[in-house]
This record gives sequence, structure tokens and C-alpha cells, in this order.
Amino acid sequence: MAATPALLACDWGTTNLRAWTLDADGAVLVDRDFPLGVSKLAPGEAARRFEAEVRPAMQGEGLPAVMCGMIGSNLGWVEIPYLDCPAAAGDLGAAMAQPAPGVRIAPGLRCPGLAAAPDVMRGEEVQVFGWLAADAARRTGRQVVCHPGTHAKWILIEDGRIVRFVTAMTGELFAVLRRHSILRSDADPDDPDAFDEGVVAAGDGGALAARLFTARARVVGQGAPAESTPAYLSGVLIGAETASLPELLGLADETPIALLGDPGLTRWYARALTTRGREVSEHDGEAAAIAGLSALAGLEGVR
Repeated sequence: MAATPALLACDWGTTNLRAWTLDADGAVLVDRDFPLGVSKLAPGEAARRFEAEVRPAMQGEGLPAVMCGMIGSNLGWVEIPYLDCPAAAGDLGAAMAQPAPGVRIAPGLRCPGLAAAPDVMRGEEVQVFGWLAADAARRTGRQVVCHPGTHAKWILIEDGRIVRFVTAMTGELFAVLRRHSILRSDADPDDPDAFDEGVVAAGDGGALAARLFTARARVVGQGAPAESTPAYLSGVLIGAETASLPELLGLADETPIALLGDPGLTRWYARALTTRGREVSEHDGEAAAIAGLSALAGLEGVR
């Protein structure tokens, strides 16, 4: 007998919308990407296009919907205030907003930042809570999660609560430098040897602007192949991040780090961290997002 759809789960970000139709056990029945990132939508357009395009495509008419990500920002469907850390999954569920019947949107999190401004995130916290929900042992003691991406997050968890995090704009820097700087290149960045060379050049992560110029100097002054520049640049940026961010969180050298996200990104972070002697594990971000949204639906009594 065919499974019955029970929930429409959405991770709605700046550039796209990832959606899953789930049954009562959280199994995926339909999954799709939509080019409906909030940066591309006019005010008020999110609600209309969700009902007109997303629901029908997902076979989700009449289903309760739970969402996370930038859809809850001032660019999205409705702006939901950030929750302050420390925060547990139950706090997130209790603070969800209902902008329309049957639709719930999770807030993001806020914590003290490195300067006068706070640090913030929307969406990654749901993946973290999904990761925690998958293993009871993760909900006791201290855990450290690194979520690579355009704006990478390093997240400190204590007894199932997110207590602090730090954001690094590593992915965005890579994109900007690769497209709009003297280091611009369309070459494939999948070059492990050049990446490793960049990790070594990153050193302790300090003086990053000077270390970045080595990506140019190694080509024009040393004869390194120009097509290796994107991979080397990635190594410098990820190497600098993985060298310096654990220290900002006060982590001991032996602290294990869980890498949570797209396997295409976590493998490079694992490579850089392992080079530095760190113990790491890799976990799929999509599975964690589904688990987190499913848990929020249950916490909110939606299904």
C-alpha cells in the first residue's frame, strides 16, 4: 500500500528552496529543488508561489508545512525574531511563527559575536537539532559541529543546547576571489594536491590577505600551473578557517569535530582538519535537515 503524505518540509534559503514530502515516519516520498530563493522574490511573493507552485509539485495540497532558513528573515515570507542562545530544539519549536494556516516557520538563532555585533544563523540550527535527534549520545556533554557552506558555521553544543557559534564567510570569499579578483579562474577546483599545498600555506590562519597572494605568486614566480589556482585558493581559505576557528571557540586540540553538510564540501574540510591532526566525522546535511524539520513538526503538534 502506498505511503500517505503527512508533512511538507522546506529548507528555504537565499538562492533556492529545497522541499520534501514526508510520510508519518519521516520517510521521503517526494523531493525537489525550486529556484525560488528569497533573494529572487518580491515582497509578498513567497506565499503566493508556495501555494501556486510548490504545493502542487510536491503533492502537498492540504498538508501541514514546516520551514526553516531565510524564509523567516526580512527577505522572506515573514520576519521572525532570532532566539538567543543557549537554545534547545524545544525552544525553537515553541517559537515558530504561523504566517498562514497550516504553515510554520522556525526562527534562527543569535549569540554574542566576535565584535560588537551578534552572530546569527537561519537554517543550520535545524540541521544541528536533526543531527542531535539521530543519536541520544550526542545530546549529552559537549559536541562541536562545523557546517561548511557559503557562510560556514562552527557550533558549540552542550547537553543538547546550542550555546555559541562563529560564522566564517569562507565560501563567499572563495566565490568572490575566483570570479572578481586577480585570482579569477574557471578551472576545476577538484585538485587534492593543490588543495593540500594551500592548506600548508594557510599556516595558523593569520595574515590571510598576505597568504592569499601566494596563489598568484606561485604561478607567476614559481611556474605552478594556473589551472591549479582555484584548488590552491580553496586550500588557503579552508586551511585558514580550520586553523583559526577552533581556537576562537576555545577548543582543545583533541576535541572531535563533526562535519555536517554537503558531502562535496565536508570532504575538503575533513582533509584540512585531518592534516592538522584533528579527529573528524562526516554527516549528511540533507538527512539532518529532514530529521530536524520532522522533529519540529512533532514538537509543534503539526502532525
